[in-house]
Amino acid sequence: MRKVLLPLVAVTALAGCTSGQSGNCTLADMDSGVSVVWRPADFESSGGATIRVCVDGSCEERASGDPSDPMGMVSVRLPQDIGAKKVPVELTVTPVKGGSPVKDTEQAQLTEEHPNGKGCDPVAYVAGFRADPVKGLVSSEGFSLQGEKG
Repeated sequence: MRKVLLPLVAVTALAGCTSGQSGNCTLADMDSGVSVVWRPADFESSGGATIRVCVDGSCEERASGDPSDPMGMVSVRLPQDIGAKKVPVELTVTPVKGGSPVKDTEQAQLTEEHPNGKGCDPVAYVAGFRADPVKGLVSSEGFSLQGEKG
């Protein structure tokens, strides 16, 4: 019994060790940034689109994707220590079949996230939107992969 107990105590003690952080921290990683999500099926009538997102001067773009895919997403990474501040977000949706691009600009309020719990690294600052083929940037709150309701 003593041979089993001693290794368990050592493992428990090691599991509680974190580099200068209190409590047990998990090892999840998270980057600071702004993410924009969408349903590729929403862009089917325009033959798809290129979704370009710029945040505070940094840009990323991606094709809207196959309409049978449940979700598309593009993220723009920000400096890890950017803080909980407002940053400008620009969206450009360029339809594949021509037509006028949809352009929109919003201010994103970055919020502090602790993926491993309070007091554990990393601390990330994030915001999210949804890309709408007509309205541009809209809140991602209530985003559903099932399509619009009502």
